[in-house]
Amino acid sequence: MKKGRLIVSNITLKDLNILFVEDEDIIRQKSVSTLKYIVANVKEASNGLEALEKLKTFCADLIITDLHMPDMDGVEFIKKVREHNKNICIIVQTAYTTEKYLLSLIDMHIEKYLIKPTSLEKLIEALEYCIDSISDSKISYKKLPNGYEYDWNQKSLIHNKKSIALTKKEILFLELLFKNINNITTYEELQNEVWQDVVMTDNALRSLVRNLRKKLPKDFIINLSGVGYKVS
Repeated sequence: MKKGRLIVSNITLKDLNILFVEDEDIIRQKSVSTLKYIVANVKEASNGLEALEKLKTFCADLIITDLHMPDMDGVEFIKKVREHNKNICIIVQTAYTTEKYLLSLIDMHIEKYLIKPTSLEKLIEALEYCIDSISDSKISYKKLPNGYEYDWNQKSLIHNKKSIALTKKEILFLELLFKNINNITTYEELQNEVWQDVVMTDNALRSLVRNLRKKLPKDFIINLSGVGYKVS
């Protein structure tokens, strides 16, 4: 079986999903372009309000955000994020070092505070610093879009703090998709890992996927005809 991003020892920079928040277009575009060569996936936003909208459908492992931005600044944005997610890693990248901002961030669990201009070396160091804490959270906790969460240890799917019952095969299927998060889960893998010694029929597979989709965010499971499945 393939090892995936939820296994602690295998998490690298290439496995990370990052939300980059910056109001200056040139800085944002250059940084996002660079990050695309380093990590799995990068989404961008120009202010806190736009970033919150992105987080509704994007499962970020890490957020890099400026502080001084229009519409909603970085401090207010981080406060909003922390209301719903206490664990996601946040790196602040800013030209502002005033006491006003520093005091506001003391209790918000910021992993790193980078002063602009930030060199590529410093940025990579900050990302690598966050790997261990991201790994620890991934092994037991998986945040999904639209208020869904999966507790790896408890084998529990949660939506808005309410538990959703899963069958044994649904748990095996879902965890296999997570382990192959950046790859396609093939029919052969499903036979070996989910059905095991029992023959996986087309009807049984379609029935399991249909029932599981009812319990998950819309369009979360994607079928690649003749190949297998992946998550959106």
